[in-house]
Amino acid sequence: MLSPLTLTYLHSVLKSALGHAVREDEIPRNVARNVRTGTSRPRRFEPLTADEARQFLSTTRGHRLHALFELALHTGLRKGELLGLHWEDLDLDAGTAAIRRTLQRTSTGGLTTLPTKTRASERRIALPTRCVQSLKLHHEQQEREREAAGATWQHDGHVFTTVQGRPIDPTNLTRAFTAFLRKAGLRRIRFHDLRHSTATLLLEQGIELVVIKELLGHAHIGVTATVYAHVRLRLQRDAIDSLGRALDYP
Repeated sequence: MLSPLTLTYLHSVLKSALGHAVREDEIPRNVARNVRTGTSRPRRFEPLTADEARQFLSTTRGHRLHALFELALHTGLRKGELLGLHWEDLDLDAGTAAIRRTLQRTSTGGLTTLPTKTRASERRIALPTRCVQSLKLHHEQQEREREAAGATWQHDGHVFTTVQGRPIDPTNLTRAFTAFLRKAGLRRIRFHDLRHSTATLLLEQGIELVVIKELLGHAHIGVTATVYAHVRLRLQRDAIDSLGRALDYP
């Protein structure tokens, strides 16, 4: 099912295209103008603060999936994109990752590898030095697990796997994530809120919206702008308050 934001964007594109056709006398009227999509409301989310994010990563340190959680918070990758990563998608020397697929549990086929959500979701992203180092250590850990598993090892190239080399079920990852939140003494949030945490923290660092849009793989910058409108409004308020203090009379 498409989200309200996606439906609004698709309706806008269709209405624009039909409007052009009317102007060119190719069709008599723009029927999309009579369709109401309603007001799209971004889903509520509870991003981690910078202090909470550090606390969370400190708690996961030493766990076999630490590199996954670190990558999630530093890049904003979706859960399925993280679990769908193959080693061939990574260029650790160049510090980049190609996001080509997503791992999902379907009602008919079990764990299934699918294309990314949209064409914009298929992208190449830069990896922070910290994540590159964690992924190298993770690869060494995976080799030790392969040796320990012996003949039971079943691996098809995934970066993040079970100790037997199989793909990780998204539900099991959510359970592990929730357990780490509890262990860290943090409030319970969705795994997807790690993605929102990345975007929010980047905005607070002054990173341009278009860069965040490309990193997250949004189809249109309007989606990014709408979802994080409240964050931008807060940052604007902080900015004008700072200016107000600078302009205060002594």
